[in-house]
Amino acid sequence: MAKRIVVDPITRIEGHLRIDCEIDRGKVVNAWSSAQMWRGIEQILAGRDPREAWIFTQRICGVCTTVHAMASVRAVENALKLEVPLNAQYIRNLIIGAHGIHDHIVHFYHLSALDWVDVVSALKADPQKTAKLAQKLSPWPHNGYQELKTTQEKLKTLVSSGQLGIFASGYWGHPAMKLPPEVNLLATHHYLQALEYQRKINKAVAILGSKTPHIQNLAVGGVANPINPQSQSTLTVERLVYVKKFIDEVGDFIKNVYMVDVAAVGAMYADWTTYGAGVTDYLSVPDMPLDTAGTRFEHPGGYMPGGDPAEFEPIRSFDDDLFGKNVKESIKHAWYKGDWDRHPWDEETVPEYTDFQDNGKYSWIKSPNFKGKPAQVGPLANVLAMYAAGHEPTRRHAGRMLKTINSVLALTGSTTRVSLAGLQSTIGRHAARAVRCAVLHDTIVKHWQLLVDNIGRGDYKTFNAPVFPKGEQQGFGFHEAPRGTLSHWVVIRDGKIKNYQCVVPSTWNAGPRSSQDQRGPYEASLIGNPVADPQKPLEVVRTVHSFDPCIACAVHMVDMQHNEIVRVRVF
Repeated sequence: MAKRIVVDPITRIEGHLRIDCEIDRGKVVNAWSSAQMWRGIEQILAGRDPREAWIFTQRICGVCTTVHAMASVRAVENALKLEVPLNAQYIRNLIIGAHGIHDHIVHFYHLSALDWVDVVSALKADPQKTAKLAQKLSPWPHNGYQELKTTQEKLKTLVSSGQLGIFASGYWGHPAMKLPPEVNLLATHHYLQALEYQRKINKAVAILGSKTPHIQNLAVGGVANPINPQSQSTLTVERLVYVKKFIDEVGDFIKNVYMVDVAAVGAMYADWTTYGAGVTDYLSVPDMPLDTAGTRFEHPGGYMPGGDPAEFEPIRSFDDDLFGKNVKESIKHAWYKGDWDRHPWDEETVPEYTDFQDNGKYSWIKSPNFKGKPAQVGPLANVLAMYAAGHEPTRRHAGRMLKTINSVLALTGSTTRVSLAGLQSTIGRHAARAVRCAVLHDTIVKHWQLLVDNIGRGDYKTFNAPVFPKGEQQGFGFHEAPRGTLSHWVVIRDGKIKNYQCVVPSTWNAGPRSSQDQRGPYEASLIGNPVADPQKPLEVVRTVHSFDPCIACAVHMVDMQHNEIVRVRVF
């Protein structure tokens, strides 16, 4: 008989997520993904000025702030058919890319690596052997014996104190953990280094966006970064050179540490390329616009049903009907009033809570669909789309990733080899995210130069003023965010917001069953997952973490009895 387990909350994510699983003979046979908080941003925006929506939508989440700002201004610009100056596009692209790099580094090292790395095992490692192994894998200069020994001593101090600090509450010694002590030490060493490099690239976001999180420089029609070579109070060449310094420094870490670590972990857990595929209809959108109208992009996107590159359908512009007409959301299994399947422009958001019902309503997240079916979004979908579209940087970095994985497998004596198809898996999502991170870095290096060159030609424009006509306009804005396809949908009437809906990456992936009772991506990916110990469901957490959940983006907290939920005191 199947045993039911509940993992609530899933930790090391943003927001509150509950996963229910039925386990039979050591494998997951059924699953439910339930968000335990409600997002009410749609009601907050009703009746407001569309030019200020981006300020509010950033507050959906404390992590994914920039991405909601971008999608919001793009939605209003789309409704008004408003073009954006080239300088503004390049500045936005630099912020998008730097934010994405920061997010991907944090996700692997600080949110999910501990699902694969046994930190306590690192105490058994020989730092000399670890240094020799590191030299075989990468030319990174900070993998020397002394630095590794220092990391191990720090870890010993933590363990001997009886408090593991940032490494507390892990499944140390779990039978599903199988990295050698030396690899565990190397990964722990890089965990600590990653704290510094994610901080460096986030400085670039802060310089361009005025602060982070919650950037302040956006505007419907462009950005609020004035450019004037004669004034030190504007975006000067000196500031741009400072931004470039951080871009260059983090590039070395991505290529010589992050990419290599993911490949090494992926090789040693190559069996996990057979688990976690789930929904294999993939959706991504183009991004990093190269023109003022959003018709040419650095990064391609599109829809790939069945994971088949031959079936890839490109999305070509910010106004493409392939995307605009094929997104719908269902509330059959979500805690909202009614039972409908609607386009975002036609939706309403009226909460109606019931108890958790296996065959009824069980989540605050709606269930999105594309062409009537669930779709998986995220770096895996993005990398597969760009690869299918022939994007050279994606093909180059994906090729390097697979080559490194297979080289590590050969070093271990394994005859297993991993191909591009192996990315459609739990461990493959991590590999795809690292590939995307390297692609983002190449892109911001290029777009930094495009911005500097455009300024050098005497173009200082960063803003086109919006004009709101009488009557009703509809628009949508999309962005390929770190967690996948994000879209905002707005209906404007007489210059005010009539309706606003956000269809976010974690709505696509964490959503409950569809109107046709098809499992959402989290749920589908768990079917067939091994679970060695139902009391310590590490394997369940591994697969869910591989999507990088951000439930705060999909829901917000509410108490239907109006009780105080939390009180924050400032000292």
